[in-house]
Order: sequence, then structure tokens, then C-alpha cells
Amino acid sequence: MRIACLHTADSNIAIFEAAAAELGLAQDALRHVVRPELLLDAEKAGGLTPAIAEATGALLLSLGEDADAVLLTCSTLGPSIDAAMARSRVPMLRADAALADAAVDAGGKVVVLCAAGTTVAPTTALFAQAARRTGARVDVRLVAGAWALFRQGDAQRYAASITDAVTAAYAAGADRVALAQASMAPAARLGAGRRPFTSPVAGLRAALAAMSGRANVLR
Repeated sequence: MRIACLHTADSNIAIFEAAAAELGLAQDALRHVVRPELLLDAEKAGGLTPAIAEATGALLLSLGEDADAVLLTCSTLGPSIDAAMARSRVPMLRADAALADAAVDAGGKVVVLCAAGTTVAPTTALFAQAARRTGARVDVRLVAGAWALFRQGDAQRYAASITDAVTAAYAAGADRVALAQASMAPAARLGAGRRPFTSPVAGLRAALAAMSGRANVLR
């Protein structure tokens, strides 16, 4: 079993390996490919462009040639997967889509925290679509200043700013809090209260379920 993960930050490798260990996966279950320029180009353009989406889709398809499932871990690039899914021989999934499904499953008020501004629009659309199924009330928020800390390499203050936002969201009445970007996941372990939903665990669980379902169909 091999899940290919497309990242836009090197730091996400350790985050997904930790999630894999939490789920009991083998140490070599994940293959990581990091393409930071895709996110950097999207940030310069103010969001995902057709050219960036096409390049991302082509890369996803190439990863699917040597994997049992492909997981796109960058929320900004998320919509790029749509065209590739129709042409892929293996399951292709968005980690943030799996996160959205898990976070809204029980309805109620769901606060979704984003760190990068380019993530807000695709995340809002994704969670709105998922919430139609359950009637959840979704509030997507940008954690002010967080992404600047990430780009500065200040992982400690980056995680702390997110943890503070999680604590505030729960204190204000959120039933569940979701961290839209994979890079935010370490913040989930810092707070003393309820843990937020994170995309690495949700995404890997969805990939495992998709592979299991495909195996049953092929039998």
C-alpha cells in the first residue's frame, strides 16, 4: 500500500508521518513530493490560476502512476484535483475535503480557521458544500498574522497563534473547530481544551477508505 502526498511545504512531511503513525500505518506507507513553487505562485497571483491548476493536476496524475492513492495536502491548490480525478486510475483526494466532511458530520456550529489568505476562498466553498449535507453552520476565519509567522519560519509562534484562535472559537460557542491547512496541525496538540479537527488525519483516513472501497469493487 502506498499513498502519494503532494505538499507545498517541507514541514508537512513530518506532520503527515505523525498522522500516519497515529493511524498505525507502516513507516513506508507514504511517499512525499514537495512543490513549494505552486503555492508561492498562487500567493503572488492572489489565488489559484488556471495555469497553476493545470500544472498541479498533471503532477497529481504522474504521482498516481506509482501509488494506490494520491492525497493533495494544500488547501489553496485543492480545486486543481477535479480534472485529474476523472482521468486517474487510483483514488485522488483532497485532505481538506476529508476534513470538511468530518468536521460538519454532526451539524452544529463549525468554525474553520485558515492561516493563508489564499486558502479562504477554496475553503469557504468546500465547507459550504459539505455543510449542505448536514445543516452545519460554518464560519470560516483567517487567523491574522499567522501566515507571516509561518513564512518567517517561526513555527512556535505560528502554532501558538493558531492555538489561541482555537481556544477563542471554542470559548465563543463553536461545537467544533477545524484547521483548514495541514501546516496548522501541530497547534492541535498545544491547547489544554478540546482538540480541533485536522486535515492530515482526516485525509489519510479518507485515502484508506477509498483504497479499501476500490479493492472491494475489483474483487
